[in-house]
Amino acid sequence: MNSPLIRKARRLLTHRAIAIIAIVLGLVVGSTIGAVKLATDRLLNASATSTAQHWANLLADTVGDLEQIGAGMPPSQASTAFFDWARQAGHVFRYEIYNRQGYSQLISDKIIEQVDISEYSVDAVKSLQSESPVVSVFEGDGTTKPEFFSRAVLPVIEDGEPVAIVAAYVDQTAERQLFRNTFAVVSVFLCLVTGLAFSLPAMAWYRRTREKRVADRRIRFLAHHDALTGLTNRVRLVERLNQMLQRLPDTGTGLAIHFVDLDRFKEINDTYGHSAGDLVLRAVAERLNRASAEGDLVSRLGGDEFIVIQHNVSDMQGAGFYAEHLAEQVGHPIVLPCGQEVASTASVGIAMAPADGTNSERLLKCADLALYAAKAAGKNCARFFEPEMDARLEERIALERRLREAIRTGDFVLHYQPIVALPERRLVGFEALVRLPHEDGSLIPPGVFIPVAEDLQLIDRLGEWVLRNACAAAADWPSHLKVAVNLSPTQFDSGPISEMVSDILDETGLGAARLEIEITEQLLISDTEAVMQELARLKSLGISIAMDDFGIGYSSLSYLWRFPFDRLKIDRSFMQSLDSKGRNTARVIHTIVALGREMDMDVTVEGVETARQLAFLQTVQPDQLQGFYFGRPMPLDEATSMILKDLAAPPSFNQAIAATRAV
Repeated sequence: MNSPLIRKARRLLTHRAIAIIAIVLGLVVGSTIGAVKLATDRLLNASATSTAQHWANLLADTVGDLEQIGAGMPPSQASTAFFDWARQAGHVFRYEIYNRQGYSQLISDKIIEQVDISEYSVDAVKSLQSESPVVSVFEGDGTTKPEFFSRAVLPVIEDGEPVAIVAAYVDQTAERQLFRNTFAVVSVFLCLVTGLAFSLPAMAWYRRTREKRVADRRIRFLAHHDALTGLTNRVRLVERLNQMLQRLPDTGTGLAIHFVDLDRFKEINDTYGHSAGDLVLRAVAERLNRASAEGDLVSRLGGDEFIVIQHNVSDMQGAGFYAEHLAEQVGHPIVLPCGQEVASTASVGIAMAPADGTNSERLLKCADLALYAAKAAGKNCARFFEPEMDARLEERIALERRLREAIRTGDFVLHYQPIVALPERRLVGFEALVRLPHEDGSLIPPGVFIPVAEDLQLIDRLGEWVLRNACAAAADWPSHLKVAVNLSPTQFDSGPISEMVSDILDETGLGAARLEIEITEQLLISDTEAVMQELARLKSLGISIAMDDFGIGYSSLSYLWRFPFDRLKIDRSFMQSLDSKGRNTARVIHTIVALGREMDMDVTVEGVETARQLAFLQTVQPDQLQGFYFGRPMPLDEATSMILKDLAAPPSFNQAIAATRAV
């Protein structure tokens, strides 16, 4: 809503307002000057009249032969002396005496002389008829006459009758200058006050208008740009991408849409705080801008996701090189204010236009699918969109929908895999494993839907459901049987998990010693100290803590001396490679079992599937065994049957094993 016509109208209104203010100020200044001149003239007129009136009264009181002088007689010696003194003493530098017919009888200047030939004065007649002064002003040369003077003509009245008419010439040069200076100061002050009266509101209006314009520009900017990085946002990205797609037929080239996502950005936020994460995002935005060519478009969709549109692309090879260049620039270390260096690699999904689509929605979706493939391939790489990704996307969407529905309704099932102890091979417990029923009745394995639940941030609710139902089932088993439950690393991010576990134990009535929590080393890598404290709280409840999948990570040993695990579970991959030639798997298993004994930790071997593997393990003598040889994960009713059979034929476990394998 910011068209050129609107901007032009705003400028016109602003200019018109400024012009109106200037005109008003000009009128105020002009009116002030006119008022000063008028007031000065009135004051000078009044002063001249007052001086003339005073002079006339003085003549009437002092000159005894004034009436005779008005009749044409020469003044007496005393009157002549007075006239000479008066001419030299005051502001009246010249005077004239007229008879009642308006003819002059005496004129004083440098000398006193009587006039034989009289001059007629209209002003003298007017003043006599109106019995009021007639005042005129004149400009002089400053030498023979004052620079400014007034002539006041007025009758001299005695006993109610006019005896003569007097014209007094009053020097008002200094007086006029005084009035002018005084009124000039007053005028300046008045203009300043008036100017302030107009300028202060005008300045406030201008400032408010300017601030509003700045705010409007900021609002318009934020409507199309990301507030944190200054890059274009999704709305503007779609607009620009559609424009670029419309021009493709004219250019004869293509576009490459690069969907850039930072790897392990969450770890940076969790470790160094969100302010450090914001700094990293701004640095990445700046690097993408520098790495892009002129005419390309860089945008931030949100979070740690960026889009770079490469124009004038001729083939996939050029787009691939460009993606590698972007990832390389993003991967350089970034120095935080604390002095710590952080580095985050980037995964890139690439969609080509027009090959993969001709509209923005389709191309962004294709780039997103390609990014998902890059993440699945191990991250820190680039992948092009392939048509098969659409089918995988539909499967993913269907799985997400089914998972959300199951979370809402609790439509999961638990299967229980038996755990046996050597050397008697007796049943000591079960591991609870969650399954998601498909719409067709089949069961979706946890390796498929658990990562999706973590992505959707549903793992907390799922994990709580699993723990509650597993503990409730185990509470009905014989007291010597335990239940093992896996906890996802993501569950530890939502808060004190020990409180949730304690509440569930109280709710179900299961003894803490009969619950075993299994974790992987991925949990310990993310936030060692906080996780160690939470595990210590769980252990203080009397719960056993087991490290699952031991032996496949690069840092497992570093945690064994830092936390007193109750159990090590050797990953199933060791059993799978036991029969492979050229491998020292047997020796490694011997070493892990010996290590567990030295550190007072029980050892469980997973993945036991054959009699040959069992025979080998009997020589190694781990504490417990788990695998298909003893029983696949089974529903609760089958697990209950297995428990009953084990109780009916102790201490042999052969019948229970046979029954399980028959299933």
